[in-house]
Amino acid sequence: MRDYTSEKQQEACVRETTDYHPLKPMTVTVTESKAKKTGGKAETEFVDPLSSSLDGTDPLSMFAAEHVVTDPLSTAPKRDRAESGSKAKPGKKSSLDESFEPWSTKKANILSKYTTSERLSITTSFLSPSDREKVAVKTQVQTTMTDKVKNRLEQLDDFEEGSVKEMLNLSQQDYVNRIEELNQALISAWEQDQRVKALKIAIQCSKLLVDISVIQFYPSKFVLITDILDTFGNLVYERIRQKSAYFPPGSKVPQMLPEDFTPDQVPDSAKETCRNWFYKIASIRELIPRLYVETAILRCYSFLTSGEYSQALLRLSNMMRGIGDPLVAVYARTYLCRKPKPDQIDIYPMVQKVGILVAPEVHDHVAINLYDFLATYKQLQSDSVQNILAVQQLEMAQYLHLYTPALDWILQCVAHRASEDTMTEVLEHCKKQCNSALLLNSIMSAFKPDYIASRALKFVDTIRDCEEAGFPKHELYASLGANMVLADPPEEQRLQTLNEVWKVVMKLKNPANYIACAEVWIEYPCKHFTKREVNTILGDIIKHMVPDRAFEDFYPQDKFLPFIDMFQKESVKVEVCKTVMETFTRVQQDTTSDPVIMNALMFICKTMHDSVNALTLEDEKRAISNLICGFIRRISFGRDFEQQLSFYVEARATFSNLEPVLIELVQVGAF
Repeated sequence: MRDYTSEKQQEACVRETTDYHPLKPMTVTVTESKAKKTGGKAETEFVDPLSSSLDGTDPLSMFAAEHVVTDPLSTAPKRDRAESGSKAKPGKKSSLDESFEPWSTKKANILSKYTTSERLSITTSFLSPSDREKVAVKTQVQTTMTDKVKNRLEQLDDFEEGSVKEMLNLSQQDYVNRIEELNQALISAWEQDQRVKALKIAIQCSKLLVDISVIQFYPSKFVLITDILDTFGNLVYERIRQKSAYFPPGSKVPQMLPEDFTPDQVPDSAKETCRNWFYKIASIRELIPRLYVETAILRCYSFLTSGEYSQALLRLSNMMRGIGDPLVAVYARTYLCRKPKPDQIDIYPMVQKVGILVAPEVHDHVAINLYDFLATYKQLQSDSVQNILAVQQLEMAQYLHLYTPALDWILQCVAHRASEDTMTEVLEHCKKQCNSALLLNSIMSAFKPDYIASRALKFVDTIRDCEEAGFPKHELYASLGANMVLADPPEEQRLQTLNEVWKVVMKLKNPANYIACAEVWIEYPCKHFTKREVNTILGDIIKHMVPDRAFEDFYPQDKFLPFIDMFQKESVKVEVCKTVMETFTRVQQDTTSDPVIMNALMFICKTMHDSVNALTLEDEKRAISNLICGFIRRISFGRDFEQQLSFYVEARATFSNLEPVLIELVQVGAF
């Protein structure tokens, strides 16, 4: 007879007490007793009463210890300075290609170019030793949610009521060190669950971007400050993502959201936390900090709805119009045109690229930001700007160059994978609203060289007609030349383009400006024309750089040797000679007896030989000897043994200090 009671006991699963409700759509929490440390003084754990409200903790769980399953700082990157070394995960398709220069590359160039020797100042309440050692938090008991919100607002406003201190007379390096301390203070506050303090640091950093007292340093300041804002944005994003952990059906192990999650997969509690962050940022009184901090966490909209990006980007773009200073405004627009969309996180970590990369399908805001700048371009010539330049003793040309990194980035976002029609539209807007050399230079840097080259003569005319207004036109011709080298213009326009450009370039009086154009355009005739045109340009270069000097007429291009001899610094001159000889030995496969070529190359080899002294490294001697030996092997007079022997005798006398060359002469003379 079957015993159903015993059978039921045998087949039943082992029951365990659960400490969570499986249907409760909340952040995963674990309630456990606090273990006391033995053998020492018990450490009191600090609980921030403000962070729970920011994080959206359910009131029923307020007295339970909340432990996030995974520490957000373990997965959030911390200001990785080597962004370019990261690789994308397999299977992710990047929307960017090699033609899109990442912000990491531009950032390094900005920091190295825009420096200052002026004394700087920084205003903050988080750099004193006391602030680094402890966190001041209000500890009074709040009984209602209204009290909590009010207390949070009071904490955010504390630094406006006397706690902020201004540090003066900082060198550039001191300033950079203080900014790094702010970054570390932000990370430290976040690790201690001090979300309000982290937000306050982000707000204060944003306020530093209002200051233009040392205006030539502003682009570098923008890079340093936005690095901190990027850190803050990533910490917030990872925090919300960790709170979105869930238990799959039948599993007791919590799992994180996948990289390509949708808003439908995000728990309501995480969405509420996300909204709380945006509400808190919306309560910031000043416009510029509110814009920057919201832009820093713009990526968090992915937890709410998929359609938020477009509305937020357009709303923020319109808010940018409230910024008065044109330089501050254009860099704020630049930050809005930066932030990675989800499939770019691994390619460019911690380099938040808002806008075109967060929502690649949304492009309207980029054009809006560009055209808004064009509409306000007249502000660059206003009395207020002129007064600032007068006080800081800055030339208009130097001031306009401060706009270049911002405009280059915005226009790169506009131009990436854009059609020729887009470039035509942008050009028309520029000509209609400002016709500025500054804008035209950025356009030629941003769009594909093929687009520029196909309209070579049109760009020549545009450069001629544009308003210089402090931005030198020789830089425009240099930018145009760089595009002409990278892409071929229509054949019927090539010669006319060169003639039109060189008419202007040859009239430049300043040697530095002239050579900046000449060094770019010299490759153009080498690529498309004969040695006659090259010789003409070399002659003009010599005329500008070393007037009234006579040179030997050795080479068929009579300007070639004077051009080489123009390099007065010995190390540079030797490198030029080595380059010429390396090309000759590589390209010239047959022997020659042309006396003009022989004498010209003998002059070049003698220049290399005479540079050798007792301090020259053996590797350098060996390299020069090999080049000279290669030249000797390529000189042959056939059956004219007397002429051949005469050449060897002259070579032995000329290159007497290099033993490998003498050995080579002995060996070839024996045959």
